[in-house]
Amino acid sequence: MLSDLMNFLSSCCRPSANQYGHAGSDAVGKQDGLLWYKDIGQHVAGEFSMAVVQANSLLEDQSQIESGSLSTLESGPYGTFVGVYDGHGGPETSRYINEHMIYHLKRFAAEQQSMSVDVIKKAFQATEEGFFSVVTKQWSMKPQIAAVGSCCLVAVVCGGVLYVANVGDSRAVLGSLVKATGEVLPVQLSAEHNAAIESVRQELRALHPDDSHIVVLKHNVWRVKGLIQVSRSIGDVYLKKAEFNREPLYVKFRLREPFKRPILSSEPSISVHKLQPHDQFLILASDGLWEHLSNQEAVDLVHNHPRNGSAKRLVKAALQEAAKKREMRYSDLKKIDRGVRRHFHDDITVIVVFLDSNLVSRANTVKGPTVSIRGGGINLPSNTLAPCATPMELGST
Repeated sequence: MLSDLMNFLSSCCRPSANQYGHAGSDAVGKQDGLLWYKDIGQHVAGEFSMAVVQANSLLEDQSQIESGSLSTLESGPYGTFVGVYDGHGGPETSRYINEHMIYHLKRFAAEQQSMSVDVIKKAFQATEEGFFSVVTKQWSMKPQIAAVGSCCLVAVVCGGVLYVANVGDSRAVLGSLVKATGEVLPVQLSAEHNAAIESVRQELRALHPDDSHIVVLKHNVWRVKGLIQVSRSIGDVYLKKAEFNREPLYVKFRLREPFKRPILSSEPSISVHKLQPHDQFLILASDGLWEHLSNQEAVDLVHNHPRNGSAKRLVKAALQEAAKKREMRYSDLKKIDRGVRRHFHDDITVIVVFLDSNLVSRANTVKGPTVSIRGGGINLPSNTLAPCATPMELGST
């Protein structure tokens, strides 16, 4: 009976390539086991490559690239929006971001008739508030949704400027060409919010001076309140609003003492970079990639190979490293099904955005190709809590 149930869940939850994109006849990527990929595509300022590999029973990573108008107005501005959303505790929050972040960004860009740091901040805030509303509506029936959250990494190329906004521990790395040597140097544009980083622990202690247990070293891993590694996220309402940190939430998520101020934040760290001709490409990826590859290794892999298949190449390199660390062959790792695969590596999402300096300089006013592609995820109803989310999975990041 149990095996029949698992086979049923396996068949209904496996990613299906035809759900992942819509931007003309070549928009839908390809599937290779648990790996989905789109080797090459065109955005208003160059080309792009995407890849997603699933490890969890339900894919918790979501991602998207939207190119063309970044406003609800026909007058623009025009550019490219890229998002990588690494969910934890289930896929609900990352799916919600995938559906709503770009809408809010376009709405605020239309109000201001431009792209700006303020537009991006407001889009993050509106997305966070929207997910709060979902949790409030579902709390009585599905209280565990309060313990679901997501990292959120966004990049916007508009008017010759690259904006990178982040909550959580996904990462954006720019590949910058050194003409004298032909090398490409990595420039990390995202700030990470993970309790493993000393400066993040110091920030948390400064914000919560009366709480000696704001960060706890548990099983050799630093966690906020001993529960979660990231200090900023979308969702995770149980650590932001005390009224959701009570029964019937699982005991393991309930704090012994009520809190008066939010423990986690949804305030993004935002960097603004004026693009130069030597800026070649941008890699956005969930932390599953960076666990296995350094920034330099990643930019070298992109720079030293053809653009076609860049994202897939990065994912495969990370999987080969994951296999090597477990003293197994990559070919054997590929045979392990989702769920069990999570013991070997995390869900990994990679988007490589190539930057053509001639297109970058005029992308704010030229419409260019309209692209709307989403990589990864199974489109269950938005009010459905992940059926495969166990208490242990809900506690992971």
